[in-house]
Amino acid sequence: MSRRRVHDSYEDVYGADRGYKKRRRGGSESNDLEDRLESLVLKVGENTTSTIESNLEGLASVLDGDIQNFKKKVLKLLVECAVNMPEKCTIYSTLVGLLNAKNYNFGGEFVENIVRSFKDSLKNNSWNEARVVLRFIGDLVNCHVVSASSFVQLMGSLLDVTKEDGVPNVRKDWYCYAVMSCLPWVGRELYEKRESPLEMLLTTIEVYLNKRPKKHVNMLRIWSTDVPHPQEEYLECLWNQVKKLKHDSWTETIIPRPYLTFDNVLCEALQHNLPPIVPPPHHNACVYPMPWVVYRMFDYTDVTDGHIMPGAHSIERFLVEEHLQQIIDMSCKNRKECATNLMNFVHKNKVPLEYCIVEVVFSLMFHQPKPKYLEVMFGSVFIELSKLSTNTMPLVLAQTTEILYSRIESMHVCAFDRFVSWFAYHLSNFKFSWSWQEWADCLALDPEHPKPKFVREVLQKAMRLSFYERMRDIVPPDFEPLLPEKPEPKFKYAIEKSTLPGQFLSNTLLTKIRNKTTPEDIIEILKEPLMSENGEIMEPADIGISNPTKVDAFVQTLLFIASKSFSHAFAAITKFINVFKALGETDDGQLQILRSTFDLWSADQQMLTVLIDKMLKTQIIECSSVANWIFSKDMIPEFTKLYIWEILSLTINKMSRHVDRLTRELNEAREKLRTTAAISNSSDDSDTETEKAEAKPRQSTTTTFGGQGVPMDVDDNVTEEMVERMEEKLEMAQADQKNLFLIVFQRFIMILSEHLVKCDTDDRPFDTYWYKYTVGRLQQVFLAHHEQVQKYSSTLEGLLFTQDLDIHILEVFHQFLALRS
Repeated sequence: MSRRRVHDSYEDVYGADRGYKKRRRGGSESNDLEDRLESLVLKVGENTTSTIESNLEGLASVLDGDIQNFKKKVLKLLVECAVNMPEKCTIYSTLVGLLNAKNYNFGGEFVENIVRSFKDSLKNNSWNEARVVLRFIGDLVNCHVVSASSFVQLMGSLLDVTKEDGVPNVRKDWYCYAVMSCLPWVGRELYEKRESPLEMLLTTIEVYLNKRPKKHVNMLRIWSTDVPHPQEEYLECLWNQVKKLKHDSWTETIIPRPYLTFDNVLCEALQHNLPPIVPPPHHNACVYPMPWVVYRMFDYTDVTDGHIMPGAHSIERFLVEEHLQQIIDMSCKNRKECATNLMNFVHKNKVPLEYCIVEVVFSLMFHQPKPKYLEVMFGSVFIELSKLSTNTMPLVLAQTTEILYSRIESMHVCAFDRFVSWFAYHLSNFKFSWSWQEWADCLALDPEHPKPKFVREVLQKAMRLSFYERMRDIVPPDFEPLLPEKPEPKFKYAIEKSTLPGQFLSNTLLTKIRNKTTPEDIIEILKEPLMSENGEIMEPADIGISNPTKVDAFVQTLLFIASKSFSHAFAAITKFINVFKALGETDDGQLQILRSTFDLWSADQQMLTVLIDKMLKTQIIECSSVANWIFSKDMIPEFTKLYIWEILSLTINKMSRHVDRLTRELNEAREKLRTTAAISNSSDDSDTETEKAEAKPRQSTTTTFGGQGVPMDVDDNVTEEMVERMEEKLEMAQADQKNLFLIVFQRFIMILSEHLVKCDTDDRPFDTYWYKYTVGRLQQVFLAHHEQVQKYSSTLEGLLFTQDLDIHILEVFHQFLALRS
């Protein structure tokens, strides 16, 4: 739907006397008028020289005059506006109300269309769209288009879902949330009409919320403590806000209600009863929104000047936050436009705007299981906001950073990672200027405490955006223990006359590779027995290629020669990929490749991460080997560093993308095979060549994978044998994926169980910084990859997360299961 904004007033289009009706409606002129009508509908309520009320009155007259000529177009356009511009909900509902008062039949047809849109949204699992449409239908009650009694019956029908048995709780949650989120709009109207069923609806909601399980909440919390702000689950928070709204006689101060101006006209209009709407039944393909915890960072005590922050349980807080999120959703592709729209928030004179924006953006950034947008988007929007509000936004962001730092001990590790990434990016755009000395308290703390860990990780991330010397210069001298190492290779064979077992081999490889020898020659050299510096064969003689010393000498030597840049390293790996694959034929060989790469680049986390990613892409190493390496004893000193989990995440993602790609290819092949068979059967049944020719254009078809239309050409010769081979390939990939998750979760269970047993034996608290961090990482794996892990939950429950497991570990698994239960 186009959202062009061309004209400033109705007179610009039609003239003050609306003489447009006398114009000849030729083909091109009729199309031009249709485009102008669309433009007027789209821009209604925006900043013009006239009021919203006069705009609505004028537009209603214009549309009413052309209803007969453009009825289908107007109906379609108004429904699209209701769906795609929820921030203008009351404006379009008022417009529909005015049109209904003028033309009852048109109002009835609109109600039919909007109800059809609601049903389609439910059927297509378009949950946010369905909620927006339901709210719009509720606002039509305020405009006397829809009868209050029929809308209450609709909400009652939706709430009946909460009484269903054998369906996921997330299904019940969404229907309950959809009804509650309508009440700020329509509650006052129902209250004033004394619609007794409203009390019954509220009772139904309360009964459901009281019996609803909440095991999943702890996994989704950003803060592990409710001090100073309670971290409420979204349904609980909205219910408290609705109860406060009811206590205030359903009166709020945020929602614009232009229909009140036309009450004397609208109240005379005939109303329409909604048809019975039964929610579509649940089936296994339904994917409902996951629950979340409402993020809170500020209250009225944090805002010292200007407007007062709405209370956590005021409906105004909900309405402001939702509207700001809508603005971000609508303009997220353009950071400047997004920042401008946020700063032009229509209610900016009622709330402390900068604080509200910052809290909403951080809530989106910290959202579990993962943010809706790339993390860099949030950082770039903050930068644009700082440019637009130079006197306020930088100060609010500085205050925010201090608040987050002061509460970082209770922050979930997922939020910790994103806080690190954002702050490093933000510093890089402001000359790395920060009052580091105010954080000097972290220097006296345990190195595993979140505060020194945060500073260390920020400096490490910031170095990726700058260089080592700059990091060394920006922090005070006493922060030196938290500085990252200088990112340079540690080539242990650099000393030519060292006594290392692989020294002679490394020297030989160094000379050969620099002289541009071939990979085949390198393989022959590696097959020779290891020799000492004096030329004697080292005992016992080993002519195998996968000897750990040989692997280490080759990997370190080659990557050291190519250590100048990423490009040099990639070129070297590509050239000698056959050597790498020969060395990594066994699991032990792959582990040694990883150990040697780490030994060389342990001081440069970014280079190490990029190299491992490259080795995964080129299939030098398998995903399972990376998981085993991360949880090995060699990596214990690195285990709580952020880059380790960056590597594990990219490893799991790579495996998941591989399985998804094979699944799509198999589905496409099956569809091609079915289409070919159908065309073949159609051709066999045809009696003439003409009929065969007519069937031919249907060979090209389109199917949908993940919401994307994928054109397919059935001229490709897909056979049943090819499909069978693809099925086998997919089964193998899924087996590898399952094995990867089994390895990861088994290692988590082993190290956590060992820690718990040791603490119990030594009679000391188990709840250490290491334990909290490790449990947080276990939760992170469950959350970040919940769609894939869910497929293997039964296997995990049967093999790993059994009832004899320590309750502290088992509880994490049960929390995960509760997310989709």
